[in-house]
Amino acid sequence: MARRSALSIRIVEGRNLPAKDITGSSDPYCIVKIDDEAIIRTATVWKTLSPFWGEEYEVHLQPTFHSVSIYVMDEDALSRDDVIGKVCITRDMLAEHPKGYSGWVSLSEVDPDEEVQGEIHLRVEVLGSRGGRRLRCTVLEARDLARKDRNGASDPFVRLRYNGKAQESTVVKKSCYPRWNETFEFELAEPAGEKLCVEVWDWDLVSRNDFLGKVVFSVQGLEAAGQEEGWFRLRPDKSKPREDERRGSLGSLQLQVRLRDETVLPSHCYQPLVQLLCQEVKSGRQDGQVHLVTLLDETTTAECRQEVAINLVKLFLGQGLVKEFLDLLFELELAKPCEPNTLFRSNSLASKSMESFLKVTGLPYLHAVLGPTITRVFEEKKYVELDPGKVEIKDIGCSGLHRVQTEGEVIEQGRQHLQSYLGELLDAIVKSAPACPPVIRAAFRQLFRRVGERFPQHQHTKFVAVTSFLCLRFFSPAIMTPKLFHLRETHADARTGRTLLLLAKAVQMVGNMEPAAGRAKEAWLAPLLPALQQGIAQMKEFIARLVGTEEEEEEEEGEGWPLGPPAAVVKEGPLFVHKTRGKGLLLAAAATKKLHFCLTGEALSFGKSPGAERSGAIALADILAAEKVEEKSFGSSHVMQVVYVGAGGQQETAYLQCKCVNELNQWLSALRKVCVNNPRVLRAYHPGVFRGDKWSCCHQRERTGLGCDRTRHGITLQDWSDPLDPAAEAQRLFHHLQGLRGTLREKYWELLEPEDTRNGPRGEGAPLPEGLSRLFGVLGDLEGCHRLAQPPTPPPPALLQLQT
Repeated sequence: MARRSALSIRIVEGRNLPAKDITGSSDPYCIVKIDDEAIIRTATVWKTLSPFWGEEYEVHLQPTFHSVSIYVMDEDALSRDDVIGKVCITRDMLAEHPKGYSGWVSLSEVDPDEEVQGEIHLRVEVLGSRGGRRLRCTVLEARDLARKDRNGASDPFVRLRYNGKAQESTVVKKSCYPRWNETFEFELAEPAGEKLCVEVWDWDLVSRNDFLGKVVFSVQGLEAAGQEEGWFRLRPDKSKPREDERRGSLGSLQLQVRLRDETVLPSHCYQPLVQLLCQEVKSGRQDGQVHLVTLLDETTTAECRQEVAINLVKLFLGQGLVKEFLDLLFELELAKPCEPNTLFRSNSLASKSMESFLKVTGLPYLHAVLGPTITRVFEEKKYVELDPGKVEIKDIGCSGLHRVQTEGEVIEQGRQHLQSYLGELLDAIVKSAPACPPVIRAAFRQLFRRVGERFPQHQHTKFVAVTSFLCLRFFSPAIMTPKLFHLRETHADARTGRTLLLLAKAVQMVGNMEPAAGRAKEAWLAPLLPALQQGIAQMKEFIARLVGTEEEEEEEEGEGWPLGPPAAVVKEGPLFVHKTRGKGLLLAAAATKKLHFCLTGEALSFGKSPGAERSGAIALADILAAEKVEEKSFGSSHVMQVVYVGAGGQQETAYLQCKCVNELNQWLSALRKVCVNNPRVLRAYHPGVFRGDKWSCCHQRERTGLGCDRTRHGITLQDWSDPLDPAAEAQRLFHHLQGLRGTLREKYWELLEPEDTRNGPRGEGAPLPEGLSRLFGVLGDLEGCHRLAQPPTPPPPALLQLQT
């Protein structure tokens, strides 16, 4: 059984941001921190005060996290990036909105005294008898303190205040993981109404000391507890009056944030639910009966439909029934009253499931088809505009005869560029039919056949049905926003973005297979009409090959999806290797600093280049931890460490540098996911390096000593290529269905044929069909399993109750 939290974050856009550059604009991007650890960095949007990001992430993390902070930054090429403002959302705030929070939030100013992080380890006790009692506080250590100095560390010391008196610890130089082990005593005030304040400061020789956080305890009640010890989260200083007059003047962010706490039971607990859903899919649609999938479609709200669709698709991929599931959705959708020209244009469960299916199974295919053309558009930065109302004079260059081009010449030049991009793209699509994953071809074949049977007089419709998914919901969105489909690492600038928009529009018109309709809405597209008509012919040829029947029998066999990533390679790419004094496998093999790493379901291997022979590998079973490294260790905040067991049985560490925070977190997530079942993973690690005779983080002199910080195995970023997790997917479906029990019953009686409702009673006490009745029984059993699995909540430590 596993308890975890899933945090969905969508950073939509910003508005009214202040100008940070001398040009009167800014280059904003966002950093997302979970408990002060940077997890996500959005792309920079250049030269704007109203940026649009539209980036969406899901982070899996431990349920004990406290807050999410989103910092809006201004990127500067020559100096340190400026902080524009931040939004902080606590876990308690998210718990108050179980369906998620969505809306505009004003940015607040960043106060250095509130930018605290880390924990401190204390032991507090009351000694003596009445008349001579003393309050003793032992300061043991701290971890993950804020970095306040330029060297990437701090010089922390502790100041204790009680009853008007203060005492201070020694200063630990250059450490964010200090160890003091110092004891302080105060005479206990009578009555014990005073509070004990433990403050952590960064010592500075020249400037004023920097505040690192504090913990405040009420001493009342400690006498009954005797002695208490524990780790306590450092808090900001709230005693100072804060001027909040700048709130609103820093602009605002539009966010969508949702927290989902999950208790995932062992997979065998979900087998009855999985078997029931599989049986419903295999039985198919039956005339005169209300299918369970129809009830699910009708009762699922629009905001939940995407999530339900993803979990259903992944569940049936794991069961080898995704083709049958999608075919059932097609059949149920086509059984409704519908017109050929509006088929699959709504956000029904069928549309959302097919869209999710293409992303889960087809992203490598999408990258192979669109990647070269998208790269060319970004690199060439051609000026492309067909709308006379948007042609800008400043973008009109001079011809070879040194005369200013006319508007018509600029439009013609733009048409040629766009037609060149469109032609290259359509050629790639047409040639890609054999490379399209067989499971996708099988799904489109079923769709093509179903629509042809439903509209025998409109054979054109079955081609449009395929392109409504492939072009309108897959290719075109990826062309328009390649960053969101991992085709590019950055958003397009204004010129490239306009080119991509026109190219996506052209692909949409080809997918609609009616260029005249698009021309009627936007007459300026008329010059592109010949290319669009040729593209439609190419698209029909492609679809005919895609759904061709000559290999149908062979391809329909074994179309299940393995319980692992869609490809053998989980992640790969170049990384820089930092050498230390160790003699590990990687350090001996790294004749050069840069190596190409490849992570599969079996090992992390490396070589000089992608095609070169592998120089060595680390088996996944030998990996003990994958964690971040302190910035001061190598002068970079993008270094990770892979702790593993070497050939001689000794613990070794490889230090690998990524190029940015996103790549760092992607590598960490990938490593943690593939090692999730490794029983030997560490619970603590050293975020520094062992240099000379001590660790740089905590100054501990024992190389093999216990780590000074907790490992973060449970913090991962979700990705479309993640291995399937049947238990988690079934748990989410159970949670959704459990909340729909009453609605499912009502919708069943509403959809039942009128003549059937006259044959018996309806309502709460009326008999239900076997499928729905079995579903309610399975949900009840699962609910009982959850109640049994919930352990009693242990009482919090007495000292924790005293914290104020």
